[in-house]
Parts: sequence; C-alpha cells; structure tokens
Amino acid sequence: MTIRVLIADDQAMVREGFSVLLNAQPGIQVVGLAEDGADAVAKAADLHPDVIVMDIRMPGLNGIEAARRITADPGLATKVLILTTFDLDEYVYEALRAGASGFLLKDASGVQLAEAVRVVAAGEALLSPNITRRLIAEFSRLGGTPRPPAQARAGELTERETEVVALIAHGLSNAEIAGRLVLAEQTVKTHVGRILNKLQLRDRTQVAVFAYETGLVKPGHANA
Repeated sequence: MTIRVLIADDQAMVREGFSVLLNAQPGIQVVGLAEDGADAVAKAADLHPDVIVMDIRMPGLNGIEAARRITADPGLATKVLILTTFDLDEYVYEALRAGASGFLLKDASGVQLAEAVRVVAAGEALLSPNITRRLIAEFSRLGGTPRPPAQARAGELTERETEVVALIAHGLSNAEIAGRLVLAEQTVKTHVGRILNKLQLRDRTQVAVFAYETGLVKPGHANA
C-alpha cells in the first residue's frame, strides 16, 4: 500500500527537495505541499494524507499548533512527523504532546526520511529512540508534576499493560519487550493494541509521552 505524504515547510526549496527525495522511494507518494501550518491544516482536511512531514518552525501557525489541530480531528487518521534543525529543540517535546508521532533532523538523508515516514505510518516504533527518549525525559522533568487526568487513565491499565507502557517509554521494540517479559511477540502486539485503545492514543510515541506525564516512568531513569 502506498503511503500518501503531505510536506509542510515555509521554505520552497525544502518542500521541493523533500518531495523529490520521497517520490523517488518505493511505496511513498507526495500528494501535496503546504507553505505553513494553516495551509497544512487545510490540505490535510482536503487530501487526507497518511503522514505529514511538518517543519516545527513556521510563520503564522507553527508546526506544533498545526499538529494539534490535525491530530485532534476525528475525521483524520493522519500521523505527523516533525522536522527540526536541532536534536534538542525546546519545542519538540511540545510537538509530541500536541500529537506528533515523532521527529527527524532536517539533515537526514533521503533514505532516513523515507524510513521515518514508513515508521510513523506504521505506528510501530519510536523515531530515533535514543534522542526521543532523552528529549521526552528532559522536557517532562521540566514540565512539572504528573497530570491528574492522565493518571486516572493510567489506572485503567492492567499490571502487565503498565509494564509494557514503561518498556515502550524506554524505547524497546515489541521483540525486545517480549524477551524482557518472557512473552510471545504476538502477545506483546496484543497488549500494545489494547493499551492504545484504552488510552485513546495513536501510536507508541504517544504512549511514551503518556508514561512520562503520568509518572509511570521517571525522567532520567530510562534505560540507555
């Protein structure tokens, strides 16, 4: 199945360059280009792309607010991949909280960009686990105490599901979680599906953010 992509960036050269790179990759089709966040929101509603490759810093409506509006739309199943210039951009954590599924540095190669799009479309793994995990931990630490509504939702999880959530936040894959908990990988996939359904989250990246916000995983205690 072809992954349909919308690219949102205020720089024409970046939009066009990424479009060429992604269209050259098998199984990926760029269906539209947006010049800012407002344009991305409008074109997402019109085109229903599978993934939006979104610059985080744009004039007017930025990538964070655009991601929030797009992922909040119940009529869209679109995932958002945030692009940033810095691996510890202070806005990236806010973008993840706004509903983005992950982030990628702008200097990534065409192959890395395509793989990131595939990962986000599948919703199966964190992007750049080491960087994402460190960033989430740091900005969660700065964000204050766990949020009561999120803690209430955490109470709906079984003990095993809570263990799986913590390991997802540590950046482990399904296979690694299966090995850690001595379970079949298919059983882990089933747990992940139930977790996403119970918490009403879109993917594993959102599960990781949830784990830090509820205090299920303490900042700075993620496995290396």
